Amino acid sequence: MTAEAIRCDNDLKLFNMLLENRTVKQVNEQIEKREEQGPMGTRRHLLATSVRLSSSMAPGVHKMADLCAEKLGLQIPLELYAFSSPQFNAACFKPEEGRLFVMFSSSLLEAFSENELLFVMGHELGHHVYRHHDIPIGYILRGKQPPAANLALNLFAWSRYAEVSADRAGAFCAQNLDSVARALFKLASGIVCDQVVQFDLDEFLQQVDDMLLVDAEPGQGAPMQDWFSTHPFSPLRVKALKMFDESALMPGEGFPKAELEIKVQDVMGLMEPNYIDGHTDTAKAMRQLFIAGAVAIADARDGISDQEKTVMQSFFEDGINIDQLDAEKLRQALPKRIKDTHAQTSLAQRMHLIRDLCIVARAEGDTSASEVAVLNDIATGLEVPLGFVIESLEQSVELD
Repeated sequence: MTAEAIRCDNDLKLFNMLLENRTVKQVNEQIEKREEQGPMGTRRHLLATSVRLSSSMAPGVHKMADLCAEKLGLQIPLELYAFSSPQFNAACFKPEEGRLFVMFSSSLLEAFSENELLFVMGHELGHHVYRHHDIPIGYILRGKQPPAANLALNLFAWSRYAEVSADRAGAFCAQNLDSVARALFKLASGIVCDQVVQFDLDEFLQQVDDMLLVDAEPGQGAPMQDWFSTHPFSPLRVKALKMFDESALMPGEGFPKAELEIKVQDVMGLMEPNYIDGHTDTAKAMRQLFIAGAVAIADARDGISDQEKTVMQSFFEDGINIDQLDAEKLRQALPKRIKDTHAQTSLAQRMHLIRDLCIVARAEGDTSASEVAVLNDIATGLEVPLGFVIESLEQSVELD
């Protein structure tokens, strides 16, 4: 089995699509021009702020890196670094001058077992093997010109599937579901298992199943909030890894990859309810609220700008003329549409809708106090945590 054979199909599909996107191409061209002028300074920064782990200083870590590199078919020389931090964290950086850099927090190196570190190491190296750095997601989302709404949503979707692929690479290296789940438990909780807290895989996976309940009650939003973030943990990733471990891609007689991809897509689909094109009463209620909310947000600051119209229109392939919408009537309809949507949707669906409205609010590059006030009113009516509004407005995704 090779690294490419275990890659998530939707990661590859979205990756290839994004590479052909005009904005992605333009940003990559800008990055290439900068690189032609000399190194981007990644190595210089790491040498100045972290400790380079030589093979004599950390032979065990280098042995793990070599094992993962062999399993994943990695050819590039590695440099490993450690930095001081109480938080469990790791990162893989885009290669520079023919070397690949992987960085670990001091607490992670001290608290994770060998198999747990193999998962983390394999995950980080997986990002390089799958060329995930070829999609400059951070540059695009933090750029002066906000990306089109459909591009932003595709980037968010791809980043989640990219994490699924990297997780598979890590699990492929570790070959131990218990250790993989234990590593994710530590990342999620910050707890090092000892006599005070005993890790139990079955109970942890049961918690994941509980988090995935579509009809979750209001007030249980903290776990679901992780669904819309790539850092540091998503319960959906644990579910996807368990499926991977039970598939034919791992040792043993499991179900075929085609079935695995369908199962994973079903799970990940919980994050992306298709209310824009759906024909159910729930989809209609969400769509009607999105239209009214988007117009109210866009109109909150000096009327609806051309940029905001473009963003709103990008959510709909056809069928809606933004110029013909009556902003005043839609503002008056907003309370009823909030109530109707709340009555028919799960918390996950409501959070997804709020995230989409935040994309509209960011259309002009910044968000006014009046626009945030409208967002907060809608979120309050939908019983979505206000902190989620702040996170969605400020979110810039980087691969972890």
